[in-house]
Amino acid sequence: MSQVPNLPGMGNPPDTPTQLAVVVGRVLQYALRATDGLTVDQLCDTRGGLTNSIGWDVWHVVRTIDNIIHFVFEREQPVWLQHAFHERWNLPRVDQGTGQDPRDAYSMRFPPPAEFDEYTRAVEAAVVPRIAAMSEAYLREVQVIRPWGPVPRIEAILHGLIGHGNGHLGRASYARTLFGLPGLPY
Repeated sequence: MSQVPNLPGMGNPPDTPTQLAVVVGRVLQYALRATDGLTVDQLCDTRGGLTNSIGWDVWHVVRTIDNIIHFVFEREQPVWLQHAFHERWNLPRVDQGTGQDPRDAYSMRFPPPAEFDEYTRAVEAAVVPRIAAMSEAYLREVQVIRPWGPVPRIEAILHGLIGHGNGHLGRASYARTLFGLPGLPY
């Protein structure tokens, strides 16, 4: 049987923190790819108020990762506030999109993709090493997370950051194809 060579970024140590850090890092890399080559109008397009924009989906993914790792787990100020992205871009200070009224979501305007990506890169730099340094015991700790209730931190990462995040990025990938751009390389 022939063996397929490892994909870039594959073949990492099999411990849980390393694997979680690598996969969350991939989610953030896909977030960067989702905005690549877009105009501001494409980033903010809601198909006439039918769906979230690529900008909203990517913003929601990155804000969720930032919030859960920093604020929910440790009650630390997220990168969003540390760097005042909310002020720079006139976007919600605390809200990260969960349960947001669609009219509010559809009305959000995002900065040019290159500027928007500054936030994704800042979150990646802050979060990936932090997850890699988490102990197995820390990941097993149960914590109340709204709206899910009490869950182990590992489940919050697997579901909220990776599973949920990739769902939103799948929407962004599809929207890119509607603009005639390549989708994400899942």
